[in-house]
Amino acid sequence: MPQTHSTDNRPTRAPVGLFLHPTHAYRPTDSAGRALPDWYGVHPDHVAHLIARYTRVGDTVLDTDGHPTVAAAAEHLHRNPGVAVTDGEHPPVWPEPLDGRSAVTIRHAAGLVVATLPRLVIDTRDVYDLSRALHSWQELLRPGGFLALLLAAGPGTGAPARRSTVIAAARTAGLLYHQHIPAVLVRLPEADPRTGLGPVDRPPLIAGRHVRAHRDLVVFASISPEAADV
Repeated sequence: MPQTHSTDNRPTRAPVGLFLHPTHAYRPTDSAGRALPDWYGVHPDHVAHLIARYTRVGDTVLDTDGHPTVAAAAEHLHRNPGVAVTDGEHPPVWPEPLDGRSAVTIRHAAGLVVATLPRLVIDTRDVYDLSRALHSWQELLRPGGFLALLLAAGPGTGAPARRSTVIAAARTAGLLYHQHIPAVLVRLPEADPRTGLGPVDRPPLIAGRHVRAHRDLVVFASISPEAADV
């Protein structure tokens, strides 16, 4: 007889996220009909998928850079977009909520904060300095909220942030490492060129370095029981 339940008792593997470069030419538009730009190389469809996965309807989504694609995706998904200023000299810009609640009631209750590293005001090589910045973003989250960091992208001219350093700093800041999502910036070839019989072209170099083909997106959860819901 066919089994109605799996007999495999091995533990379930943790899901591994991967944003592949789209093979289609379609690009979402904003309310004015203008095509939305990539979020530092990440396609608008992937930005919307990230917001949909890590937030609920009515949540506040804060972006440290005020990127138009993040705001448009949040509004499309019935979330409330806002800008989170990182230097501490100005308060975050909180949006008017869609359900009629006062903006005061949603302070320090963002479902998702989206940020990029490196930044001009943060030394990404200093765990203490990085931890202070992550803690300021962590304080904006509701219980069970998430912080999504896109590494080696965005404004700033500092050294690229190492994933291990960011994870260590996040732990000190009271955040729980949740997931690593590589975002591929180029379209993958249909076949691996190394399997062919002909010579393989050398990849392009800029200043003697390989052109970056992906971004690292690292997601952290606020440490609370609700963080396990996603």
